[in-house]
Amino acid sequence: MNTSVPSTPYLSTPILLLMAVACGLCAGGNYFNQPLLNSIAQDLQISEATASLTVTVAQVSYALGLLFIVPLGDMFERRRLVFVLMLLAAMGQFTSALAMNSEILFIGMGAAGLFSVAAQVLVPLAAMLSAPESSGRAVGIVMSGLLTGILLARSAAGLLSTVGGWQTVYWLAGGLMVLIAIILWLSLPNSRSPKKISYAAVFRSMLTLLKQHSILRTRSLLGALCFASVSTLFSTMALLLAGPEHGLNDSEIGLVGLIGVAGALMASYAGRLYDKGYGQQVTKAGLVIFVFSWVMLYMGGSSLGWFIAGLLFIDLALQGMHICNQNMVYKLAPEARSRINSVYMTSYFCGAALGSTLGTIAWNYYAWHGVCILGSVFVALAALVFWCERRQSNATVTSLV
Repeated sequence: MNTSVPSTPYLSTPILLLMAVACGLCAGGNYFNQPLLNSIAQDLQISEATASLTVTVAQVSYALGLLFIVPLGDMFERRRLVFVLMLLAAMGQFTSALAMNSEILFIGMGAAGLFSVAAQVLVPLAAMLSAPESSGRAVGIVMSGLLTGILLARSAAGLLSTVGGWQTVYWLAGGLMVLIAIILWLSLPNSRSPKKISYAAVFRSMLTLLKQHSILRTRSLLGALCFASVSTLFSTMALLLAGPEHGLNDSEIGLVGLIGVAGALMASYAGRLYDKGYGQQVTKAGLVIFVFSWVMLYMGGSSLGWFIAGLLFIDLALQGMHICNQNMVYKLAPEARSRINSVYMTSYFCGAALGSTLGTIAWNYYAWHGVCILGSVFVALAALVFWCERRQSNATVTSLV
């Protein structure tokens, strides 16, 4: 009989690494279009503004998938769900590659974005199919793949475009998704929630989970504020680096962005620290690093060295805190990990949208100074949320004594 937690042996490291690659392909696929907008516009004979809408289509589709598809992991057999979602995401990539006009391109990228949330089914599945004492390590490995995929997607797309045209990356990604989906189907054990639940009940229970678990509320808000702070940076850094103070071109800006790969590698280390019981310490350290990162980034307005240092440390802080947040909320209700992940990740990406929007406004009115102030305000709010969480936790312990 299928259960939510399999009997031993647990997932091997090679399977976890394959899941990490799958997550990287799925999530990274939503970022392929960003360096290709000019080529897409010229090839399809559409305006750059229309081509730029593909970025919005991918992001909105991914957000909808987080809210409406990820909770299905608590309804259906998860191995089959991952397999189907990856095949549908691959079909979206192939459709994008075949697009002869903007309408077909929007459909392809919308489908790829919507079904790429297979990655967010795989992340809690890694925790579920791992030994309890190493679930943090498992989540860290899979999340490292997801984050690395996002960071490398832009560079890979630009490189492949120069080799065989902008469609090349979509053909390659789609083919790899099909191949990896088949291997995962053959490698992963069955995993199904022991309780049957309807789709309507899934959404009602998500609200119930929010009401029942204060940690889910605080960690979702903490993750949203931290990602908002980093998104404030990511939405404006190209404008700063291309400006008169630094004068970098697109490829040079892309290379600077690759500094974030170090942050992705931090995810695995943070998972190990969580397994050793240092989750709260990692959160505290992350908030402190956030503060110093914005100081370095402020000085980076006129110094590329300080900017790179600030970018490196802020990404390390974000990924360390994100992994701790995920591991904490996953333990709240093991039978509802997919729904909990949906709540947390939806909040996380809402924070990203807020940071990007306000960051652009801050840049338009107050330039880099305004961006740094806004990013720091988000960090201050995150620190306040963490302080409230610790105060509530201490009060609960005191009342039990």
